[in-house]
Amino acid sequence: MYTKYYGLTKKPFALTPDPAAVFMSETHQEGLAILKYGILSKKCFLVLTADVGSGKTTLLQALVNSLEQNVHLCLLNNPILRRDEFFSYIAAKLGLRWDGNKALFLIEFGNLLRECYAKNERVLLIFDEAHVFPVDLLEEIRLLSNLEEKGQDVLSIFLVGQPELNERMSDDRLLPLRQRIGIRFHLHRFTLDETRQYILFRLRHAGARHLNIFSEEAIAEVHRVSQGTPRLINIICDHALLSGFAEGKPVIDAGLVRESVDDLHFPGEEHPLPVAVPAAPSTLARLAKLGGIAVLAILAILVVMEMLPATRGISLLGRILPESLSQYLHLSW
Repeated sequence: MYTKYYGLTKKPFALTPDPAAVFMSETHQEGLAILKYGILSKKCFLVLTADVGSGKTTLLQALVNSLEQNVHLCLLNNPILRRDEFFSYIAAKLGLRWDGNKALFLIEFGNLLRECYAKNERVLLIFDEAHVFPVDLLEEIRLLSNLEEKGQDVLSIFLVGQPELNERMSDDRLLPLRQRIGIRFHLHRFTLDETRQYILFRLRHAGARHLNIFSEEAIAEVHRVSQGTPRLINIICDHALLSGFAEGKPVIDAGLVRESVDDLHFPGEEHPLPVAVPAAPSTLARLAKLGGIAVLAILAILVVMEMLPATRGISLLGRILPESLSQYLHLSW
């Protein structure tokens, strides 16, 4: 609708990832390099986290497109599966038989690893949205690595998900899995400069004859409300272009961006847009923090009591601290 008005050949901010128009920010380039290293370094387990809409799916697509022919890939991006469905999916992706018998699947999977070792090939299992996996399936994933014989090092397993994955992995039952994680990486959101580069990149790829469609103030406003989240940048910019076309504005300014954000705002949403926010500390962490504050407060009271002549004779602090340290404090006072 607005493409002709702005001199574009197609919509520049479509939400569907375009393999031909992948913008690689500095953090995305680093993330892709680490994923490739995770395959070559034979670390077996790698954990990659990213906030919602930060481009981890796009990053995984870039990795898949760069894989060599000697890599057997299984990419699972819908983890809401029962255990039998989980093994059935892996078997189908790796060309293994599955008749509902887990024992036979494990035998075939072990044979595949041995064959790949003999042929100098690799097996790569990528589990996207891994923060949704139940603990029992995460344990099944760990046990798959037990089938690799010593010295083979052909299997790489990537767990990719939102930051909640770290909390899920803290479960005591997953301690053996945590001990096998060789690489961890968090994909950060765009900086202001990266947001600017991203918008210009998408406009250029959409055939823009000039790149000043968004003013600098508009770009800064887009970054502020999206907090550098690529998916939200796409939504805001697309809506702003539509609104700009409707109002006959050849240049998108900050005011038009704010209008677009108001139109997109969900009722009851705390933030202008549904951005990812840092998870609240766990109850245990809050209790530990409160406990630390309480201990410091008690120590402060005891120190004051030691300094006051009326209560110095009680010397509760002396019962806690070593005698040498207690004497040092008294001499200092």
